[in-house]
Amino acid sequence: MPTSSLRSPERLRGALIGFGFIMERGHAAAYRRRHAAMRDVDIVAIADICPERRDAARTAFPDARVYRSAEALLRDEAARLDFVDIATPPAAHAAIAIAAMEAGVHVLCEKPLSTSVADATLMLACANRCERVLFPCHNYRHAPVIKTVREILESEVIGQVHMVTMQTFRNTHARGVNEWEPDWRRSRRHAGGGVAMDHGSHSFYLLFDWLGAFPSSVSARMTNGPIHDTEEDFSCTVGFPRGYATVHLTWTAGVRKVLYTIHGEHGAIRVEDDHIEIAHMRPDPSTSYQGQWEFERHTVCSNWMDSSHVTWFESLFDEFRVAMAARDYVGTDVRVALECMRLIEAAYTSAAQQSCDVRIERPLTLTVEPTVADHQVNAAVA
Repeated sequence: MPTSSLRSPERLRGALIGFGFIMERGHAAAYRRRHAAMRDVDIVAIADICPERRDAARTAFPDARVYRSAEALLRDEAARLDFVDIATPPAAHAAIAIAAMEAGVHVLCEKPLSTSVADATLMLACANRCERVLFPCHNYRHAPVIKTVREILESEVIGQVHMVTMQTFRNTHARGVNEWEPDWRRSRRHAGGGVAMDHGSHSFYLLFDWLGAFPSSVSARMTNGPIHDTEEDFSCTVGFPRGYATVHLTWTAGVRKVLYTIHGEHGAIRVEDDHIEIAHMRPDPSTSYQGQWEFERHTVCSNWMDSSHVTWFESLFDEFRVAMAARDYVGTDVRVALECMRLIEAAYTSAAQQSCDVRIERPLTLTVEPTVADHQVNAAVA
């Protein structure tokens, strides 16, 4: 097994695989900013199959070595790398991530982790076997407004959550770069699915956190557009042990917006882009409802309109650094990514079967052995 690992807690050597919109405007921009401000990461190699995108990579990182394929990059660079950052279309994620981990390199991977439960399971097993971190880009968790929601929930002001509604409105799919298939998100061959595959992970990993569990069932419907072979409108009802959620994702809205509501036993939270409203009832026996509703409203600037989400990436990368340093090869985040894929796959099954209720079954035992970090945690609490 290759022995490459973190060389220094101060400075990491990374490679970028796929230099499209999200990599150039999001990840790469954040790496350049980190390099200038903290000198804690160097991007030394980049791979992209498109000649024009390789030219763009050379312009952005003139000192990096640029390759025509992930295979060529890993062959020449793996021994000198700490991590690779994968931002190709999802259908390529599994093969590239597995090759990188088998070459001894840690992996940061864009969502969705893969396009099937089978591939995601193989990725987690490979991470454990090769003792390399596999970490998903669940960047909505790092939006300031979402961090504020977590703080409100931890304060228990609304009590235990039992219902969530989520609406993600987009007036079109996110277009890729003009130089290489800008509509790849509408192609099942590249994306594995449509709006549910593209946005489902974001909604689902937040649901798991807010409802404190993985789902037990899903009923879903979706609508394909007249041209493409992927869905452009998707809705589902997801059952949880202590509640339920409804999710609506669309590329056909008249506005770009996220709208979430979180309902607990003592109140509710509403999120509309950067705005939060907290509703809770103050006991008042003199009223017919035995209480008076109180509302708090806050604005937490989160730059939702910036589709690159560059301002969230540094917080995410900090967590990836911690996972690498702790040797948390198959941590909570990537296990959640597997469950996102399980829910997406079950939702597609439901939609194909006239929105029937599909039970979500999980293996009775973990598909991977406990990681070093798991053993350390277990020892700490024993």
